[in-house]
Amino acid sequence: MRKLVSFMHISLDGFTTDSNGTMNWIKVDEEMFEYAGKRTNASDTALYGRNTYQLMEDYWPTAADQPNPTKHDIEHSMWYKNVNKVVVSTTIKNAGSANTVIIRKDLPGEIRKMKQGIGNEIIMFGSPSLAHSLMEENLIDDYWLFVNPILVGQGIPLFKNIRQITALELISSQVFASGVVCLHYELK
Repeated sequence: MRKLVSFMHISLDGFTTDSNGTMNWIKVDEEMFEYAGKRTNASDTALYGRNTYQLMEDYWPTAADQPNPTKHDIEHSMWYKNVNKVVVSTTIKNAGSANTVIIRKDLPGEIRKMKQGIGNEIIMFGSPSLAHSLMEENLIDDYWLFVNPILVGQGIPLFKNIRQITALELISSQVFASGVVCLHYELK
């Protein structure tokens, strides 16, 4: 069975965005890109909510073609172009990229089918509303939480409306020079 892996930046107080819906407080650097890139490359399917997908589509298809692209821009752009993308949306009419499928209904059923299918891991970047829906159904197998050393006070929390006790096991942790800590948890 394929795993569904969630990659999420959060504040120390557990928010994915601040009260204005922004994430400009998130710290990222080459050290983190290198670390996360190894993990990302193990996945052959990317799962996105509509907002995150639109942000990705606006940047990654041509990131490597921009003047002075970083190593991360080149590598992630290539990965993005080739990865199978699944977008959860009732409003997007057409997929922007090749290799893109849109889920419009029966999210839990469609995700269960994906997990039963052939392939490597399914990775979900950001998409807190989608994460909430998947958590309700206990469909996320791994959490990679990039905890940023900041308190934002209000915003979209990562964990909300949890209806059942869900035991997790800490698999690894990584401290970055920026002060961000990556915590990797698996379902027990």
